[in-house]
Amino acid sequence: MDEMYIDALKALSDPTRLRLFWLVVHVGQHINVAEAMDVIGDTQYNVSRNLKMLHKAGLLTLEKKGKWVYYTLKEQSAPHCQALVNSVKFLPKETFSDVTTRCMMRLSMRVNGECVIGANSEQWLAALKAESPTN
Repeated sequence: MDEMYIDALKALSDPTRLRLFWLVVHVGQHINVAEAMDVIGDTQYNVSRNLKMLHKAGLLTLEKKGKWVYYTLKEQSAPHCQALVNSVKFLPKETFSDVTTRCMMRLSMRVNGECVIGANSEQWLAALKAESPTN
């Protein structure tokens, strides 16, 4: 049995990795660890580990640009991998609306399409506060 099938299914069985993968599938842009940390609200270690697991499972590609490592959806040629990506594409958007909103907010802070601020920056925290319904 091909370990890659098992790795891909295992990678998506974790709720955090599923959310990260869902974002990459739906946002249609590359995302780095700092951005994913802010969107998911998790530590650098956990986000980095989860993105690396998705990469190792053959679901994401990575590209180093300066100090950032960006992850994008890997083009899938095998029918079973295409079906796996499609199954994530068709998960209910409402389930992921909070992370989608946070992701679009975070990506709007880019300059010329590239990340320029680290995780938990003052700009990010100010944007979160401004979006908070308690204001």
